Amino acid sequence: MDARVITVVGIGADGWDGLAEESREALRSAEVLFGNQRQLDLVPGEYRERVAWPSPLLPALPGLIERYEGRAIAVLASGDPMFHGIGSTLAGMLGADRLRVLPHPSSASLACARLGWPLDRVDVLSIVGRPASTLNAVIAPGRRLIVLGAGREAPIIVAAVLSGRGFGPSRMTVLADLGAESETFAHGVASQWTEPAASALAVVAVECLPGPDADPLPRVAGLPDEAFEHDGQITKREVRAVTLSRLGPLPGELLWDVGAGSGSVAIEWARAHPSCEAIAVEDGPERAKRIGRNAEVLGVPGVRVVEGRAPDALDGLPTPDAVFIGGGLTVPGLLDRCWDALRPGGRLVANAVTLESEARLVELRRTHGGELVRVGVERAAPLGGFTGWRPAMPVTVWTTRKDTL
Repeated sequence: MDARVITVVGIGADGWDGLAEESREALRSAEVLFGNQRQLDLVPGEYRERVAWPSPLLPALPGLIERYEGRAIAVLASGDPMFHGIGSTLAGMLGADRLRVLPHPSSASLACARLGWPLDRVDVLSIVGRPASTLNAVIAPGRRLIVLGAGREAPIIVAAVLSGRGFGPSRMTVLADLGAESETFAHGVASQWTEPAASALAVVAVECLPGPDADPLPRVAGLPDEAFEHDGQITKREVRAVTLSRLGPLPGELLWDVGAGSGSVAIEWARAHPSCEAIAVEDGPERAKRIGRNAEVLGVPGVRVVEGRAPDALDGLPTPDAVFIGGGLTVPGLLDRCWDALRPGGRLVANAVTLESEARLVELRRTHGGELVRVGVERAAPLGGFTGWRPAMPVTVWTTRKDTL
């Protein structure tokens, strides 16, 4: 059968009446119409087949498309299909050349239009199928957020996250059934919010206002050590900032944090950009659990924690763009395994505190090139009735690129 173009039509809560004529014609000419039951009910007329999405959808999607291959297929999507929608999924699965996308205004666009907010100055997040703790990474004084919710409980969930970060005074507006005759607004503050949304089709608009107990955290590298739960096994703040500057996270890149301890390097890498990914490898069970908790609190619950001892624990992991080795440099085969896995042009950074590990870095520099830097930090501390400098143990940092060979 021929691989025909699939038309993806965005539809709003206003249903058929809100569609442009081009979208209506695409639906009229479809032989098979896909969508959830609510969307299918918005479209009048008779079709040879209407197929409601199964749950879970993603595992079943390739088989559904294959089953109806060669027929005129139209897919219904909420709002803009390429904005947290099924259009993005289909484009990744089939390729853009197999799709014809007819968008409708997204719920974020409609919400900003109602509120008078410039969309380009708003952080838009989805907690549909994602942990609500993702919000922790973007909550900051004065920021405006549009949160795409999952069900009527979304405002309660968002309010709880805000209050947990000390942003209880934040102003919230819940906009339900945007574009429909039943469209409603509800206003309040996070610390006092207890009501579900009027409809499952709701977004939550937030103006972030800190309370007296708020502790806003920047997105730049070098968070306070106290921001992490740890047992002392942590790359300290100043050294962490240097380490991350040398790892150089770029959007969409993947880091292996080997011997992750508290997970501080992996977590700060993931906080650098929403598309940055990190895998923290840690053989201590309690530390592995602690990394997960830290990632949740700091807004990057997608950090993957692999419990096991490297290098064996690295088997089967996706190819990294950068690798950080915070400990275990003397473990046989560890460096070779990381180096072999690293993509061409990728960066490798390793830190050493002991003389044995430092000697290993000197040896590695001879064979793999790169740069050695020693970082020394001193902190002012009481000294009798005066103040003196108390040095921390110096850390040697080795940085290299795979393409330096």
